[in-house]
Amino acid sequence: MIDKIRHNWQFGALILLLLASTVFLFGLAGGAQDVGQQDDSLTELQYGIELSGGTEIRAPLNGYTAEDTSVTSGQVTTVESQLADELDVPSNEVNILEETSTNRDGEQVTTVHIDVTDPEISRSEFEAALSAQEIQYDTLRSGVTDSTREETVTVIEDKINKAGLSGGTARSVQSVSGEYFVLVQVPGEDRESVRSLLEERGVVRIDIYYPDGEGYSTEEGVLTSSEFQRIGSPTENAQVGPHVPVTVTESAATTLQQQVVDTGLSGNGSGSRCAYEASPESTGACLLTVVDDNVVYSSGMAPNLAQQMESGDWAGDRNFIIQTDSIEEANELSLNLRAGGLPAKLNFDDGTVNFISGSQGERFLQYGLLIGILALLGVSLKVSYKYQDMRVAAPMVVSSLSEVYILLGIAAFLGYPIDLAVIGGFVAVIGTGVDDLIIVANEVLTKAEVKSNYAFEKRYNTAFWVIGAAALTTIIALTPLVVLSLGSLSGFAIFTILGILVGVFITRPAYGKTLQALIVKENQ
Repeated sequence: MIDKIRHNWQFGALILLLLASTVFLFGLAGGAQDVGQQDDSLTELQYGIELSGGTEIRAPLNGYTAEDTSVTSGQVTTVESQLADELDVPSNEVNILEETSTNRDGEQVTTVHIDVTDPEISRSEFEAALSAQEIQYDTLRSGVTDSTREETVTVIEDKINKAGLSGGTARSVQSVSGEYFVLVQVPGEDRESVRSLLEERGVVRIDIYYPDGEGYSTEEGVLTSSEFQRIGSPTENAQVGPHVPVTVTESAATTLQQQVVDTGLSGNGSGSRCAYEASPESTGACLLTVVDDNVVYSSGMAPNLAQQMESGDWAGDRNFIIQTDSIEEANELSLNLRAGGLPAKLNFDDGTVNFISGSQGERFLQYGLLIGILALLGVSLKVSYKYQDMRVAAPMVVSSLSEVYILLGIAAFLGYPIDLAVIGGFVAVIGTGVDDLIIVANEVLTKAEVKSNYAFEKRYNTAFWVIGAAALTTIIALTPLVVLSLGSLSGFAIFTILGILVGVFITRPAYGKTLQALIVKENQ
């Protein structure tokens, strides 16, 4: 019995995959709900804007980047300030990224890249500013650093989520030429509302909440958006845990330092412990992050920073960190400090903005379903006519249906939006799958009569090697479409490859076992 189960394990794997697909498709396990999800849908499948309607924006980010510069780690804050003054732009529009790598000798090497994100600054002006500060660099290119681009995508996602736009996504994509774009997709929204959302900026400020002897008072606006010279990336290390590094402008530093001392936030050098969220009426002094008049984060002050504030030394440094309990809180705090303002602006002039109405998306969905049905119908008629034997043809059709059903289950599990390219991948899987099954059937049926399991398996193995080689070739050919993130072509490639893998390892062998049971038994 055990040997029989082991010999036919593909049937068990196929049944498990079909059951799992059913669970994820019909939400029996609380499947993901995100992009384009229809509330009244019978399944957990999600649809891209091509099938649900909405707006897609694909645009590069404004800016220029000087790579591998002569700036050292200790010069970051000073150089940012000097370049901002030289270019006459806000300090937060000059960003410095430090990258650490290992060279051929196994040594740790740090390289420093600088980008400017103000759309009014030209390449020649950036070059002139770098030259004026005697900053050398390896190359100067259009676009921003990886860090700035990733932060921009994160802020866009946060803006979409806070706006309550269910199913909106943002990601970075790269063209064949190597240029990076930000791809934003928001189902159910028109061009104007999405563009307005990406361009709007919230109002952020830092308040000090402190006990005044008679209760609590709030010193509002001790820091505002324009007074942050630099908001660093969320960081976590063993010394201080998760935190967000911040640098304020020189003009704001002295005032902030005095307000910290006057309100008692520095605690005479011992710092303060904040419990604002749990007990605002019995807490130490707090720094409050306020976005659009809503307190979104609160923190106290560490003793070492409090001592610098008390001594007056901090105004010369102007750096401090805001500690959080987790890296997730640090990410949220960083976004709140930015108040929805993008680290780099989208260059709409060099990008594309597409809008698909809901009715048009519905028509595309209907056409996609029709194409899938016609593909299955065509395959069924073809194999039925060719073999004139439903015991051979019917398992082929069932195998193709199983592959598509499993792929739909995978899409539901991953929350991957179905679009026209993905449907194209399904059709490709049906075609390649049936081709492989025909190879198996021809190898087994068109030669001498099969009289033993040994003879069948020998012929099946010959066919399977042909199938495996063809599958490997197809996967290699499609892999660049996945790696290069070429828009919707990635979906086509991903699901075609997944379909091939499911077919080669599960459904093709299961078909072979089915055919073996029918053919060999018939001739014994």
